[in-house]
Amino acid sequence: MKNWRDKYSKKVTSKEEAISNITSGNRVVFGHAAGEPIVLVDELVKQKDRLQNVEIVHMVPLKECQYCTPEMEQIFYHNSLFAGASTRKAIMEGRADYTPTYFSEIPRLFRENILPLDVALIQLSPPDNKGYMSFGISVDYTLQAAKSAKLIIAEINNQMPRTKGAYIHISDIDCIVETNRSLIEIPIPKISDIEEKIGLNIATLVPDKANLQLGIGGIPDAALKFLQEKKDLGIHTEMFSDGVVDLYEQGIITNKYNNINPGKFTATFLMGTKRLYQFVDNNPNVEMHPVDYTNNILIAGKVNNLISINSALQIDLFGQVSADTLGYQQYSGVGGQVDFVRASSVSHGGKSIIALPSTNKKKTISRIVSKLKEGSCVTTSRNDVHYIITEYGIANLRGKTIRQRAKALINIAHPIFRKRLEDDFDKRFVS
Repeated sequence: MKNWRDKYSKKVTSKEEAISNITSGNRVVFGHAAGEPIVLVDELVKQKDRLQNVEIVHMVPLKECQYCTPEMEQIFYHNSLFAGASTRKAIMEGRADYTPTYFSEIPRLFRENILPLDVALIQLSPPDNKGYMSFGISVDYTLQAAKSAKLIIAEINNQMPRTKGAYIHISDIDCIVETNRSLIEIPIPKISDIEEKIGLNIATLVPDKANLQLGIGGIPDAALKFLQEKKDLGIHTEMFSDGVVDLYEQGIITNKYNNINPGKFTATFLMGTKRLYQFVDNNPNVEMHPVDYTNNILIAGKVNNLISINSALQIDLFGQVSADTLGYQQYSGVGGQVDFVRASSVSHGGKSIIALPSTNKKKTISRIVSKLKEGSCVTTSRNDVHYIITEYGIANLRGKTIRQRAKALINIAHPIFRKRLEDDFDKRFVS
């Protein structure tokens, strides 16, 4: 370990030289979300003229994906594990594809060579005095990708926060490209009146000492807004954003009753603003773990009072949740929704919440429907669903019959669609 600085200096190279190691036919995995090594990815695209049939694997894309444009079709092929705005069109047009998988299962795909990896492009913090670098804001599947890939190319970014929990030593890296750039930031969302009503409904189900799993966006932030009177909340989640920082500074989030990691924020990746990244940097109260730890039902299910808060695109009168497809379009991905729905179900005192506005923004389409749109896939099954929340109330579907749950869901649908839903219900269940 003493000579790690010599090893480090020998592995530092230019982005051009590092990416030149990628060859046609390679399967390349990118670090995740805001942890994506943008400098390396952009250089890979620049070297397109010498490449063919390079498969690119990753989850949430936060930047424009040049490798998904039509002119790149014979050069790059994107295997999406979670579709986004930059990749949906390519998937629909057949220039990319989607692999259905739970977030918690992705490391297994790499570890067991179900998806053998040639190259991992990752982003890390600068090394400590022993030569260990932190995975910062993106541990998730990125840690296992680094363990499984034949070649590891790392962007060492001076602005990547150093977080506790997951590290890699310089001796395990093949090529290093040093940078000093701002991380991708996700602006704090503006909370609509509808989202505020949903957030207030969610807050009524959150007891003191609860441990929260939540995502990003208006609804989770609205829920946090109404937790000001709660006591000793904790965070065990796949990701968190800026919304939790205020509650921590106000003494509402203490993680005191996070019984598997007392006193710690537990997460697998982060997305937010510079304030969030500064908050987690060298913070001894934040631990970042791989997703097959955070989202593992055998681990997360042991967290007491685990409250999972997730979203959906449509829910039918049986209680089937479609959260990742709009008809035949792959809109996003399963992500960690089912992981945490099931974990919260077995948690002592746990609750699973699926929250969504009752309609689309124009109020022309109900999101509670008599049947899912043709082509839509079920994300969370009717057997797993617990609480459904809209701005019009809360439906507790656990232990309810088909007829009971249909009536409960109609009661929280938008009033302009209830008569139609009731008529559909009568045709299906009464006549």
